[in-house]
Amino acid sequence: MIRAPFPTRIPALLASLLVCALQGCGTGVRSDPTKATRPYPFELSQSRVLNAQVLNVDSNMVIVNATLEEFNEVDVWLNQRYLQHVAHISPGETIRLNVEDFWDHRGEAPFPGGIFRRFQPTPIRLVQFQTSAKEPLLGLVSIPTERELERARLATGH
Repeated sequence: MIRAPFPTRIPALLASLLVCALQGCGTGVRSDPTKATRPYPFELSQSRVLNAQVLNVDSNMVIVNATLEEFNEVDVWLNQRYLQHVAHISPGETIRLNVEDFWDHRGEAPFPGGIFRRFQPTPIRLVQFQTSAKEPLLGLVSIPTERELERARLATGH
């Protein structure tokens, strides 16, 4: 194999480093083992769906508690994987949870939205409240984003 002299390889090396710097060289997985939570409780069923809506707004999950129920020390599960603890949700209250603050049992996190994102945001498909270690989970109604609705329309041809 004939190798090019050292000076001619420098531009290729610099170009590779520039691409790596601009796009990032990591795997793309947001990971911090110190933030690891417990695994999703697959052994628990879901008893009912609350009259509470979940919206994806930028890098936030917005929860509208349209019930007359108060929730204290509740764990919010996202997509049967990611967890975030919430101390209190009042009846009729709207709260914002940053998607960056959800973690799974390996210390991995979903991809948030936002203008500077490098990956497609993790879709908010299934959101559930866990109120205790033994009680069934409570489902919430997840509202798709306009982009998700448009993709669905394109995929079905409607």
